[in-house]
Amino acid sequence: MIIFPIIYCVSFFLALRELWKGKAQGILLFIIFGLSIYTTALSLTFQYGFGNLIPFLQPLKEFLVVVTLIVGVLQLKKKVKLQFVDYAVLCFFGYTLLYTILPIGSLSFLERLGAFKSLSFFTLVYFCGRFIDIKNVFLRKYFLYILVLSVLAAGVVILELVTYTHLQTYTGYSNYNYYFFNNESSGNYGLTWTFESAGGFKRFASFFANPLEHAAATIISLSVLAAYYTNDQYKIKFDKFGIIALIGTFLSIFLAVSRSSFASYFLVIYMYGVLTKKKYIPKIAHFLLITISIYFIYVLIKDLGDDNNVFQVVITTLNFTDASSAGHVLEWLQGINAIYLNPFGLGLGSSGQVAASLGDNVGGENQFIIIGVQTGLIGLGLYIALFISVIKQTTFWFYRLNGNEKKICLVLLLTKIGLLIPFLTSEVENSVYISYMLWFLTGIFINIISKKKLINEQD
Repeated sequence: MIIFPIIYCVSFFLALRELWKGKAQGILLFIIFGLSIYTTALSLTFQYGFGNLIPFLQPLKEFLVVVTLIVGVLQLKKKVKLQFVDYAVLCFFGYTLLYTILPIGSLSFLERLGAFKSLSFFTLVYFCGRFIDIKNVFLRKYFLYILVLSVLAAGVVILELVTYTHLQTYTGYSNYNYYFFNNESSGNYGLTWTFESAGGFKRFASFFANPLEHAAATIISLSVLAAYYTNDQYKIKFDKFGIIALIGTFLSIFLAVSRSSFASYFLVIYMYGVLTKKKYIPKIAHFLLITISIYFIYVLIKDLGDDNNVFQVVITTLNFTDASSAGHVLEWLQGINAIYLNPFGLGLGSSGQVAASLGDNVGGENQFIIIGVQTGLIGLGLYIALFISVIKQTTFWFYRLNGNEKKICLVLLLTKIGLLIPFLTSEVENSVYISYMLWFLTGIFINIISKKKLINEQD
């Protein structure tokens, strides 16, 4: 399995070579093939006895972002006219930077700096896409790479299913997380609880960091698949590879056993049908929803009892009585209470993955609450404004763009809508692959529409 660290390093150097040539879009090579296997590559490096290399391998992603940003700025031919999203991103960056500089909270300056990077580094990724020369970006090629990644992920997850063994069992995942993040192994499989469901089913992560990241990455792949094979007249033209990729996304989302992402998977399909005016897709969805509802009402009346595991998982999920769902609710209530008592926040690193590694976590299990606990209502408001604004802009421009511009708009719109539910149940931004991909594409999209607006103003 040494192939994973090799791919990680090779993708870095290939991206760096592209950047050396002045091709800022080269960072997408590393995001797609390097960051998707980030945890697996680094945990294997640690397992093979090269732990001393980890501190040098970890910051490669930040290094590439800074280089990409520099390349993009140097290639600017005219002054950039800032949009609302630009101002919101800058305000969020500045506001959270203030929380880093000021002695807010109980953490040291270095700990706050680490939390700041975890929380706000996406702003630099955004501006990498914002300042790129979009004339030289061949997004269709990178979308194809994402679909190739989804097929490879499905292939790995099939092997996991056949052997009924997590890939992470062999990668040194637990030792890596304990040594570098102070996260002890838990659950019945020596990994973490996230690798198993409340019903006792194994949840597979393929080569991603965990099943939740695997599921969220599948939402991106499904959105890319929809955009890649849909033309400007909203006709779908699948080839054999497209069918294989579609099957692969379903296998991935099914075997990741993430209830929020599973619901999001079908929400993406539903919204795709609405946006492309394919009435048969919403009609089929409505029919299936009614059929499933009738079935579960029938089951409730029949009262099958505790011996039906699948049924019990669904019911306990809906009424929030299983351990996982109840845990979400408790974390939400704790976080909301902390925001109510501290409307300006408890300080950076007080909630989320960083706080968990430091052993003093408040709230969590929700991207918005995690931000609110740390930065208060103002920071939360800025982030929500960003989220809503991107959805609003992509919805507005979808019917006004053509070609690849329309495709990136559709990808971003479907992904943002699709990840809304996972955002409510986990810290999605903690995944470097998900976060970097989304914000880089967001930057490119705002780049596109800002030029469109400028042309319209000149006309």
